[in-house]
Amino acid sequence: MNTTERGRALSEELNPGMEDALNERYGHLVPGMAEGVVDFAYGRQYARDGLDLKSRYIATIAALTALGGHTKPQLKVNIAGGRKAGLTQQEIGEVIWQMALYGGFPAAINGLNAALEVFDAE
Repeated sequence: MNTTERGRALSEELNPGMEDALNERYGHLVPGMAEGVVDFAYGRQYARDGLDLKSRYIATIAALTALGGHTKPQLKVNIAGGRKAGLTQQEIGEVIWQMALYGGFPAAINGLNAALEVFDAE
């Protein structure tokens, strides 16, 4: 299985319909973008050996939180993916709150609000 196929299988498991949604929204502007995201993010990064999927989501949620409120859409997608990978609501909350030290209190509070939105939709 090549990285695109591996990425497609993993992205469909964690974020069903993501590739189609990216294609629909951006495909006319950036042909191949959706497949590139699937190949690189899921097939070459999330599917790598060396870290389990939960740990990768912890790192992703932490980074997106520390980057600040402008990452809210991506943060919500990755919180949902983290839940599917086995993270508990409490673990996600703790990861986000830890980022108050690095991204500041506003970034952490924005992250917690994004998490609550995802948890409410579950």
